[in-house]
Amino acid sequence: MTSSLTWALVALAILGSSNAQLSTTFYSKSCPGVFSTINSVVKSAINKDARMGASLLRLFFHDCFVNGCDGSVLLDDTPTFTGEKRATPNLNSVRGFDVIDNIKSAVERVCPGVVSCADVLAITARDSVVLFGGPYWNVKLGRRDARTASQAAANNSIPPATSSLSALISSFRSHGLTSRDLVALYGAHTIGQARCTNYRAHIYNDSNIDPSLARRRRASCPRTRGVGDNNLAPLDSQTPTVFDHTYFTGLVNRQGLLHSDQELYNGGYTNFLVRTYSNSARTFHCDFATSMIKMGDIRPLTGSRGEIRRNCRKIN
Repeated sequence: MTSSLTWALVALAILGSSNAQLSTTFYSKSCPGVFSTINSVVKSAINKDARMGASLLRLFFHDCFVNGCDGSVLLDDTPTFTGEKRATPNLNSVRGFDVIDNIKSAVERVCPGVVSCADVLAITARDSVVLFGGPYWNVKLGRRDARTASQAAANNSIPPATSSLSALISSFRSHGLTSRDLVALYGAHTIGQARCTNYRAHIYNDSNIDPSLARRRRASCPRTRGVGDNNLAPLDSQTPTVFDHTYFTGLVNRQGLLHSDQELYNGGYTNFLVRTYSNSARTFHCDFATSMIKMGDIRPLTGSRGEIRRNCRKIN
């Protein structure tokens, strides 16, 4: 056996052993009430603020894409590191930290020191999708929490709303995700809203947008930078509070709100996937659940690595 092949097999064994420790039954004995406890708080939060479902789902994306699904996005800055919360993709954008605090507190009362913040994010994302009519999947658990975070890594790892299709494919591929995963996971934009600052360029400068949509969005998103930056618009203008497939129907009709949204249906390789999902909610839901499980496998800390934080905002 050649040395290169030997090292390749070793690398695969390490990756496999890491992910193999994630299990859908990880807390079946140590914290059997974890799912009902989390679900109760998620329901309450979404009842108070419907936008929160998309925000909680987005937290999981932004966590996993930066050094893996390790809860690092939840850490506040410290004297020794600058965390991810103030990174460009997250600043004034990522939200829901107070809800995660409430969930963690509730879980700690039931099972102190057992459930990681990284796993809280994974379960919360699934529950948020289900509460909006999306698919259910069994969440793989057993992640541990990072003891550090990196603003630089967040700036470099999360693709911006201005990304081209090739940049999106490259970004997702770097995390072990395929083009099919990319399109399926972007379907999370079937719920939630975006700020004017993230779609301004698309509605004023791009030609691959439905003119009527551009006119409507310009009414609340002025061309001048710094004016109306935080004004919100739904990512899916048809059914913004239902986790369905109309987001993809919108893309076919050139109604993607972000430049990166419309890149998925702009004459490129992913056109056929967008059409597939626009014609079948069932196929979209199935692929979305599969891709969420796959994304949740990105570089988890398991075994003795990391820790189980008692407060998601700071290391123990």
